[in-house]
Amino acid sequence: MRKVIFAINSTINGFADHDAVIADDELHDFFTNLLRDSDVILFGRKTYKLMEEFWPNAKDDPQSDKSTKEFSEVIDSIKKIVFSNTLQNVNWNNAEISTKSISEEIQNLKKQNGKNISVGSLSLASQLVKQNLIDEFYFVVHPIILGKGKPLFEYFDIKQNLKLIETRIFNSGAVVLHYQK
Repeated sequence: MRKVIFAINSTINGFADHDAVIADDELHDFFTNLLRDSDVILFGRKTYKLMEEFWPNAKDDPQSDKSTKEFSEVIDSIKKIVFSNTLQNVNWNNAEISTKSISEEIQNLKKQNGKNISVGSLSLASQLVKQNLIDEFYFVVHPIILGKGKPLFEYFDIKQNLKLIETRIFNSGAVVLHYQK
């Protein structure tokens, strides 16, 4: 059965900020390999717009390094489902706006044959954690402390125990913590 996977970069104190993390080749290669095991990625409007501005063209940018180009090619080829009440259209290859609720979309995707389902937005991840719909988590914790930022998860009144199944240390000092529920 397909698994729902959430992978995110984080500071030591639990903030997600793409500008603050160490975005080196090793990090790009890690996320590229995770996406190779997925055939759909779910986005909220804000994250989709952020990603759509950069990644579709990164593979053609002569200033992009090999790992950036490879990530760009992989994410460009994957189906992207965007959840938004305000977005009217999407312009990225293989992207569509969902008319279903996130839980309904997940249930439909899990019934289909295919690879993993990746979650690419903090807002969606918070909703899915509340509904106990994420099967595996990859937290890439960078050796950075930020004074403020976007917390990994919105406040909710639940407890979910996870099982640590793998750790990995990058040369940058970032640590991957891979959990299953």
